[in-house]
Amino acid sequence: MPLVKVVVDIKKNILAMGCDLHIDCADELLADGSERKNLWGANVFPEEKRIDCVSLINIRPADNNRSMEITIPEIRKQVEEVIAALLFRA
Repeated sequence: MPLVKVVVDIKKNILAMGCDLHIDCADELLADGSERKNLWGANVFPEEKRIDCVSLINIRPADNNRSMEITIPEIRKQVEEVIAALLFRA
């Protein structure tokens, strides 16, 4: 199944998608005024409507997320909700 790289701005409830690397999507959002602290990466499998909250940009020891996976439940939920609202409910 093909996947689509996505970066979500959890404060603005927007996302960038389809970049080769998550950091490229993050750069697009930063250029549009987002703040890095609000950006979290995920992979979306559109045909399955499945979200995998794993990305190198998620490694943030200072924010208590030491893994590529989003391990903070509140942030993970926000990321999944934004993706579902913008990509799956259309």
